[in-house]
Amino acid sequence: MKLYDYPTAPNPRRVRFFIAEKGLTIPTVTVDLAKREQFAPTFRILNPSCTVPVLELDDGTAISEVPVICRYLEELHPDPPLMGATREQRAIIGMWDRRMEIDGYLAVMEAVRNGLPGLSGRALVGPHGYAQIPELAARGRQRLTDFMADLDTRLRDVPYVAGNAFSIADITAFVTLDFARSRLKLTLPDEATTLRAWFTTIARRPGAQA
Repeated sequence: MKLYDYPTAPNPRRVRFFIAEKGLTIPTVTVDLAKREQFAPTFRILNPSCTVPVLELDDGTAISEVPVICRYLEELHPDPPLMGATREQRAIIGMWDRRMEIDGYLAVMEAVRNGLPGLSGRALVGPHGYAQIPELAARGRQRLTDFMADLDTRLRDVPYVAGNAFSIADITAFVTLDFARSRLKLTLPDEATTLRAWFTTIARRPGAQA
């Protein structure tokens, strides 16, 4: 199998982080988004949504979407469990991962894709072009502020996003905030001491460098 990737994009990084935490080695193929290679006819055949990451299996089957790729790898390599080892754990981790994606990741994307001049006409990923809406960029930044405050509150009660163990929910939250630091010049609030400590802890994990 091989992973179609782009080094600075957040969604591929989420999968690389997951792969590293599993201790796996999967060859990568770079799809240069800056050169719009995701729209090339050959890549469209692989993924009509024109997005990365894509996991191509040995038989040519193509799997896209971060949670689905990670679920496939989790079932192939259940240890260490990053999506839960029991039904209850899988439900709780899935719930928190979804919250990190909706409340955090999508807020950052709202701000980035509607606010950066270089993404004019590309307010949404995929094969179709959409105009930027500046009000959505402002709303995304406000949502991100609220997300950080809510996550700081959550982490006062538990060491990791979904509870007592590191999971895919931590990967989603960390990559979200790190991408915001890069693209939106985000600074974690000084008063969010628990969030800042958690971020430092996750940044030390091997997967954070993947």
